[in-house]
Amino acid sequence: MEFTSNDHSNSSQPSFVASLRADGKPSTQAVIAANVQYLIEQLEQGHSEVLTQYLTTMARFHKYSFGNVLLIASQKPEATKVAGIYTWNQLGRRVRRGEKGIMIFAPMISKKRRQQNAAESDSDNKSTERPLLGFRPVYVWDVAQTDGEPLPALHEVSGDAGKNLARLVQFVMGRGITFGYSEEIAPARGVSFGGKIQLLPEMTEAEQFTTLVHEVAHELLHKAERRSLITKRIRETEAEAIAFVVSKSIGLETGSAASDYIQLYHGDAKLLQESLEIVQQTAAVILGALSPEEVAEPKAV
Repeated sequence: MEFTSNDHSNSSQPSFVASLRADGKPSTQAVIAANVQYLIEQLEQGHSEVLTQYLTTMARFHKYSFGNVLLIASQKPEATKVAGIYTWNQLGRRVRRGEKGIMIFAPMISKKRRQQNAAESDSDNKSTERPLLGFRPVYVWDVAQTDGEPLPALHEVSGDAGKNLARLVQFVMGRGITFGYSEEIAPARGVSFGGKIQLLPEMTEAEQFTTLVHEVAHELLHKAERRSLITKRIRETEAEAIAFVVSKSIGLETGSAASDYIQLYHGDAKLLQESLEIVQQTAAVILGALSPEEVAEPKAV
């Protein structure tokens, strides 16, 4: 798999060869492990822009699984909208000849259960869960690799911080978290007390939004039991990374926390992998509250 990044002649590419399944195909865990290790190596060499690419990809594809975010970021970090050939054809677009596909993993759902579900009424008490058989590699292409009709205007979270700020405040209060403003927290721009968030008044709406995402991240992240011991510095950096992803998704420029991110882990792949998964999952929860009607990740290509 080729990683598209700035030209660093000494950088190695992530490889699945060591962790192939019996059928010769890479497992999802091999995908994550290979990319996390590559990320660590790049950042240890001072290439912090690699992590920025990963976080930016999370912002663009927050509905996607952690493994698929890693796959998209490592193969085509500049991608903005991806779909399979059938979907692009339905939208009146064609993948250009010679364009290389982006491999992701799609779930395999039991066909028998799918047929049974179709026959069941909504009032039935029977389970509508469809057994997951596993995952298979499929290929998608970015819109920049296609030609044809303009894309239809889909609902997206706009870059209007004011509207998104109001939605975020509603999300916070809906979770039973008290929200308000206080000059007494200065010089901090925001604080989270565990069930209570306060912001410094007189910030711009964009600053309020980004700060509130940071504090919401603390509320969502740091009450639950974690698999590994985390420090205050790790907690702050995770919250800042989530603020980066969410703010980037709605079109705000916040500056990057990526340059210092890897320094918290000192090459610890276990901690880095856990933290990136948590950043992706938590950002997805917040972005889902801002745009609940957004289409979820396709289940098949």
